[in-house]
Amino acid sequence: MAKRVAIVGAGVSGLASIKCCLEEGLEPTCFERSDDLGGLWRFTTEVCRVTKRPDFTVTGQWEVVTLHEGKQESAIFDAIMVCTGFLTNPHLPLDSFPGINTFEGQYFHSRQYKHPDIFKDKNVLVIGVGNSGTDIAVEASHVAKKVFLSTTGGAWVMSRVSESGLPWDMLFMTRFHNMLRNSLPTPVVTWWMSRKINSWFNHANYGLAPENRTQMKEPVINDELPGRIITGKVLIKPSIKEVKKNSVIFNYTPKEQPIDIIVFATGYTFAFPFLDETVVKVEDGQASLYKYIFPAHLEKPTLAVIGLIKPLGSMIPTGETQARWAVQVLKGVNKLPPRSVMIEEVNARKENRPSGFGFCYCKALQSDYITYIDELLMDINAKPNLFSMLLTDPRLALAIFFGPCTPYQFRLTGPGKWKGARNAILSQWDRTFKATRTRTVQESPFPFAILLSLFLVLLVAVFLIFL
Repeated sequence: MAKRVAIVGAGVSGLASIKCCLEEGLEPTCFERSDDLGGLWRFTTEVCRVTKRPDFTVTGQWEVVTLHEGKQESAIFDAIMVCTGFLTNPHLPLDSFPGINTFEGQYFHSRQYKHPDIFKDKNVLVIGVGNSGTDIAVEASHVAKKVFLSTTGGAWVMSRVSESGLPWDMLFMTRFHNMLRNSLPTPVVTWWMSRKINSWFNHANYGLAPENRTQMKEPVINDELPGRIITGKVLIKPSIKEVKKNSVIFNYTPKEQPIDIIVFATGYTFAFPFLDETVVKVEDGQASLYKYIFPAHLEKPTLAVIGLIKPLGSMIPTGETQARWAVQVLKGVNKLPPRSVMIEEVNARKENRPSGFGFCYCKALQSDYITYIDELLMDINAKPNLFSMLLTDPRLALAIFFGPCTPYQFRLTGPGKWKGARNAILSQWDRTFKATRTRTVQESPFPFAILLSLFLVLLVAVFLIFL
């Protein structure tokens, strides 16, 4: 059983890993190279090397060499949790932009962006329609002379506020909707998704409609972008053909546009420079990890990678669930399957073959949020059993199946069980509305409420039978 655990990185996954280790009686030490958040923290400490001990095949132990204030130190740990994530190295593909070396203005990666004042009265080009790119473009549009937002493949843009003014993720991320999506053919799901998103504004009219609509891409969450586009404050443009001294030429539009600042919102790459490739090897934007967590080939399962996944849902509970599952393995409570079984699953995930149903996750590290978390919860007996719950606690079963799939559900049972989880699930809408109901309004009673409730109970019973 592992006792002393080294945690590399103090982001959200690192913090969750610290918490999970402490809950299970392990002794975590967190190494963070910046001077920000940490655990049993060692600030401004860079991890230089993590290597197997000579007796690794027996003990599973690791040697961790760190650098702090110019001084190297070495320590022995029973297990390692790598929590550096996939947003580690800014991706700046300058070779893809002919003429960028002749540009006399300022250009930088979105990671360097801090405040919109630098855009005041400037002509700004933001390259990349992801969440970072659109956020920067919208902020810049309030102070800049002109803002161009360049995209190669387009994107779906969603508002944080959905039907009836409710948070979109609380409506979209439910077990009912997830089951429905995964039961329908992919063309039907993509048609339904595009119709739903276009009900806010027609993406084709705004130059944003994705070119490939069958592959699920992380949606852009931005309430202001359509308003900035329709008022001419942000101009959507295609990819860049050429960069000149003080201007750019976009593809399919021969006119030069004067540009003072270029922001590359072109994403990130990741690597594990402190690990040998024989431990974890990164290829084609992913690593060979069982359940996206454990290297399948190690003689001892004492190294876990947390947060190296892109779920269609919140990363924070995903990383926390990964850590919770991994700690049970590190403690020796749960056993991993044989190496051949793990390698087979790893290869299947890397192939990413579309099933023909539900969303098509064809990019590296992409995963279905609820389905993936349920996989991990089942292994530690923490997945809620809706069928038995329907018989013993139907109110809670309905709230779990039709309501938001919030992390409270993951604490109803299993290691880390929380006695307040049930009440938290049943009262989550009250807390959501508390922020907006600052004036009391009398609502008209709904005469068919009882009939509707009975119908929903019957519907749930039918669906649960086929789960």
